[in-house]
Amino acid sequence: MGFIVERALLPWAQRVKQRANLPVRLSWGAGGGSSLALGDFEQPSVEVRVRDPAAWPLLIDPQLDTLGQAYVEGLVDVDGPLADILAAAHGLAQHAEPAGGLLGRIRRRHGHSRESDSQAIQYHYDVSNAFYAEWLGEGMVYSCAYFEQGDETLDAAQAKKIDHILRKIRLQPGQRLLDIGCGWGALVLRAAQHFGARCVGVTLSQNQADLARERVKAAGLQDRIEIRLQDYRDVTVQHDGPFDRITSVGMFEHVGLDHLADYFGHIRRLLPPDGWAMNHGITSTDPNDGETALGGGSFIQRYVFPRGELPHIGTVLRTLQEGGLEAVDVENLRRHYQRTTQLWSEAFEANTAQIKPLVDERRWRIWRIYLAGCAWAFEHDEVALYQVLCRPAGQSAQGLPWSRQWMYSG
Repeated sequence: MGFIVERALLPWAQRVKQRANLPVRLSWGAGGGSSLALGDFEQPSVEVRVRDPAAWPLLIDPQLDTLGQAYVEGLVDVDGPLADILAAAHGLAQHAEPAGGLLGRIRRRHGHSRESDSQAIQYHYDVSNAFYAEWLGEGMVYSCAYFEQGDETLDAAQAKKIDHILRKIRLQPGQRLLDIGCGWGALVLRAAQHFGARCVGVTLSQNQADLARERVKAAGLQDRIEIRLQDYRDVTVQHDGPFDRITSVGMFEHVGLDHLADYFGHIRRLLPPDGWAMNHGITSTDPNDGETALGGGSFIQRYVFPRGELPHIGTVLRTLQEGGLEAVDVENLRRHYQRTTQLWSEAFEANTAQIKPLVDERRWRIWRIYLAGCAWAFEHDEVALYQVLCRPAGQSAQGLPWSRQWMYSG
């Protein structure tokens, strides 16, 4: 968290200085080597020394209870006359920041463990397969579709999206494909049926895994597709061998900003030198990886995607390189996701009579406003969607195509 915190602290401290002009110096790091003034003074009346990074969310979102908690729990040390300390605490609380942007991201920065990630996925995806079937379309594809002409039906655009991805990664018959976050199996089914690939799909959702396996069996593709209820981090070269191609569609939003380099590094380890991978995911349009404005991000965190974090495309490309991958092609599909979520919202409204018996009133209301809100956010450039085609870094330039023609020749 240190990198993100330090990048946010200076403008935050400047705003506190302008609004409250507090005689407080805030310091952190080894020996208090880093510090900021929260007012204009020769000598501070109050010194706040951060002892533990867990103090940052409590200090940056200051209320009297959170400031007190930071002190009582030993996360900070505070020196100065008690009256000045209390005055400073009230001053901070009275001039608290709005909840959006990068500071909002820091406040709600989430730890990502295997258990918490699994719980978050299950909360979101294990509503019921019947619920999703009412508005996702026949293919049960819960990610951005690809409207090549703009007038396709949702099902046609979802099929085009999958083909667009599989052509981008140059999938060939007999190659091994890993699909991270395989959902209900649409991509691996298409890859096996139409591209001749041998596929492994992993998901943390029991409902998704069950239905995906049923669909694989119904298609007679058990010998070419394996669906696993498995964390992608447990897929290893030692046990599974390298994969010629890897896709991750609508999954990396759950990884967490602090873990992106590790995520891309794991993908790199699963690829041979001539392998290709595709990361398809929602991104923030805030260059500092801030949350969606006006509380939208808070709503999604609370009710829809627990522990979800959206990076800016710049952060994606930086951490991808840190993980040992080279970005070969980057495509913005924001308009496509606006259309996708618009059609989902319209289907949700049209099928209300069928949907309401499947969930309680509260969850129905959450999803109704969430889908409509997503369409608004993509329309107004509050969030974006990027496909990033990549391969292991450090390879010869001779393995790169001269143009994008191969993506559109299928």
